[in-house]
Amino acid sequence: MAQISCKELSIGYESHIVAEKLNFEINAGDYFAVVGENGAGKSTLIKTLLGLIKPLSGEIVFGEGLRKNEIGYLPQQTVVQRDFPASVFEVVISGCLSSMGSRPFYGEREKKSAKENIEKMGLVGLEKRSYRELSGGQQQRVLLARALCATRKLILLDEPTSGLDPKVTAELYDLIEKLNKGGTTVIMISHDIGAALEYANKILHIGAEIFFGDTSDYLISEIGRKFTGNGGDENE
Repeated sequence: MAQISCKELSIGYESHIVAEKLNFEINAGDYFAVVGENGAGKSTLIKTLLGLIKPLSGEIVFGEGLRKNEIGYLPQQTVVQRDFPASVFEVVISGCLSSMGSRPFYGEREKKSAKENIEKMGLVGLEKRSYRELSGGQQQRVLLARALCATRKLILLDEPTSGLDPKVTAELYDLIEKLNKGGTTVIMISHDIGAALEYANKILHIGAEIFFGDTSDYLISEIGRKFTGNGGDENE
């Protein structure tokens, strides 16, 4: 059974449909990229999968023991978030909140998880540093460590390399790929179609036309050739 299965899913706000008739499955271990034109509904889909907004119609089924609160989320950063006045350790360990239930204080399990993920993301020595003093790449690694504190099963990344220089972008993609090869399912929204094609094994294209399938099939599909510029209009 798939970790996430969406059937005839329509998403949007109130009565305004942003995207409809979405049918796709995400299996354990997938590197699943969501691509498409601006305004096509990619971020709306993410919010729907996270349970922040309700589907307008259709259904989302969680399987393989995955629960909504076990999705690690790395959001697209805003200027305000980049200036968040907390320490690296405080930001990372806050990812454990969704699994703590009614307990008001972090325990040894949460502290151990935070330390392990700080080490995994190469942030040892920065635990007491203020988050807002870090570089953009370091901040993204902090947020990735935070997402891993929520779960090791599935992480959801919204434009994870936005605003980063090429070297830092490549380093972050390398970290994400290692997590995926280690067994963590990755769902990534990205305008970086090149990275999506390089790393993802499954593609969901949302827009006037919809595609779901293997990356290799997307590359030879009419919609894929148009969007990538290999036989049609180039991506904006």
